[in-house]
Amino acid sequence: MNRRAAIVFIVLTVMIDAMGIGLMIPVMPDLIREVNGGDLGDAALWGGVLATTFAVMQFLFGPVMGGLSDRFGRRPVLLVSLAVMAADYVVLALAGSIWLLLAARIIGGITAATQSTATAYMADITAPENRTKNFGLIGAGFGVGFILGPVTGGLLAEYGTRAPFWAAALLGSANLILGYVVLRETVRPEDRRRFDWRRANPWGAVRQLGQLPGVRQLLLIYFLYHVAFAVYPSVWAYFGQERFGWTPALTGLSLALFGGTMALVQGGLIGPFLRLVGERRTVLSGYAFAALAYGGLAVLTSGPVALVLTPLAAFAGVIPPALQGIMSRRVSGNVQGELQGALTSASALAMIASPLVMTATFARFTGADAPIYLPGAPFLLALGLTLLGAAIFASRLGAVRDVDLK
Repeated sequence: MNRRAAIVFIVLTVMIDAMGIGLMIPVMPDLIREVNGGDLGDAALWGGVLATTFAVMQFLFGPVMGGLSDRFGRRPVLLVSLAVMAADYVVLALAGSIWLLLAARIIGGITAATQSTATAYMADITAPENRTKNFGLIGAGFGVGFILGPVTGGLLAEYGTRAPFWAAALLGSANLILGYVVLRETVRPEDRRRFDWRRANPWGAVRQLGQLPGVRQLLLIYFLYHVAFAVYPSVWAYFGQERFGWTPALTGLSLALFGGTMALVQGGLIGPFLRLVGERRTVLSGYAFAALAYGGLAVLTSGPVALVLTPLAAFAGVIPPALQGIMSRRVSGNVQGELQGALTSASALAMIASPLVMTATFARFTGADAPIYLPGAPFLLALGLTLLGAAIFASRLGAVRDVDLK
């Protein structure tokens, strides 16, 4: 197997997935109002419903996809899911009602659950001591997707609210062809684990992994990080339009700045950072950057200052790969898919709760009957969750020290 080509494909898969999400964000406020009417607050609430629906499916199917890849192999699960994902973007491009958008988000959430399989594939072809670094490459791919996706979506919005979805369908199809050519199976027949529905349901997978020493607390920390982080995809387009009067193009550029910083951090800086300070201090440093960004965005009124603060939150992107690296060394090779499926479900569970809470908070503090006008209220909530996660991690340092970091 050409390992380098496989790594490129995995990173591209995550990148194109992020591009598909990023392409949509700048046009979602206008698209929802186009098919359903209402004001910006109403659009934000429907945006929260769509995002939550997507996340529910990702939560339910993350362990299923991971477990299927442990049983039948990574390659077929990835390729079938990519084909369905490309078709789903076509449905989004043609949708004429909010209910068809909702149906498409259900399908999209199922196919997006393959991120667990992609991460397990990366674990298969990487030595244990290099997994944190290569998990960072996956994060970098996500960051690059967030550079290209929002910019492209904002620019394509000039040609209509549907143009970004056609672009996503083309990208997904091209990646499917690349995967068919370069991807080789990594799960050997003797290592394949029997598929068990009791372990393939999200609660069963999390419960099973939570029995391992130290993993339960790390899963909770991982979950809290994603609840806070989800404030960006949940309310950023609505927040920018309400607070600063940003157009879709400017929203896309602001998200590209965020994605560019994340790609730089996870693709280039995380390796040297880990060598200098270790995984524990890497996590704590990420929390410090996140707290500064969320606190500032909650109260500022200047668009240019918001653009300056945005990269700080991207520096918090060192947290997930460091946590993944710690946990992946605590489980055996034949359950890497299950671990990554559980982590996918944890992040998806965060995306179930976060969009509804964040968009409802935004609507509550921007409506006519708001107790106080504060479009940045969702970022205050994200700040509180970030401080809680940091406190739990700091209080559990003893459990993390037991992990063999060499």
